Amino acid sequence: MAFKLIESAQARWRAVNAPHLVALVRAGARGFVNGHLVERTDDRPAAA
Repeated sequence: MAFKLIESAQARWRAVNAPHLVALVRAGARGFVNGHLVERTDDRPAAA
C-alpha cells in the first residue's frame, strides 16, 4: 500500500531545476521572479 501511495505522489512531484537557489529558499527567501531573487524595498509583508 505504501508503495502505491508513493508511486501516485511521484507523478505530481517537480524536479528541482535551480539547485543553486535551494539554499536561499531554506534560509527563508521568498521573492523570486523568473529564477532571480527580488529584494523587497517596502515594509509590507510579501503576498503568500
